[in-house]
Amino acid sequence: MRLKLLTFFLGLFGMASIKAQAQTRPDKLYSMSGIGFALPVGETSDYFKPKFSTSLGLNLGLGNHGLFLYPKVSLHAFTFNQITPDEGYNYTLQKGRATTYLLNVALGYRKIVNKWAFYGFAGAGGGFILTPQATVNSSSLQVIQNNKSNGLGIAEGGAGIEYNIGGANLFVEAGYMYGFSKIQNRAFNTVPISVGIKPNLSKLLNKLK
Repeated sequence: MRLKLLTFFLGLFGMASIKAQAQTRPDKLYSMSGIGFALPVGETSDYFKPKFSTSLGLNLGLGNHGLFLYPKVSLHAFTFNQITPDEGYNYTLQKGRATTYLLNVALGYRKIVNKWAFYGFAGAGGGFILTPQATVNSSSLQVIQNNKSNGLGIAEGGAGIEYNIGGANLFVEAGYMYGFSKIQNRAFNTVPISVGIKPNLSKLLNKLK
């Protein structure tokens, strides 16, 4: 349900931006879908290990040069090895699954050379990270697990390479994500790396003019 809501709000944001920019940039709209890993760095590697991750976003051209707006939802998954129990819990959970739902809105610049393009971006946003918790009922011999929602703000910057295949661009992208709040009393920092495709939605943009 949370994923559907995030995708819905991202779509609304993109459509609003399309209407605002349709008169100035009619041929520079791409959707973005990537898969890969988010590699924990520094203190984050004490409690997170990388798992399969995905990202969804839009690239919307601004003006008549290489600037573009880049809203992106990061759905990174991690193996969670709890270091200390959360308040009210007596046990640490090992080899659990944590998932991020983080929205970053960045400003980027793209340089096109023939079929290749090189770009960089920087922005900020926020969201939450779900981490599991567990209690043990010794009388019934049951383990009860639930999720803790960790809200945090983020800043993210990165760079990527694209290759045009006609109606879409293939891309490889790497970045650095910094969290302004702590998890397990430790910093949250990751290096997201993803590969994927950016279909050209310019025809849709032209129809809205």
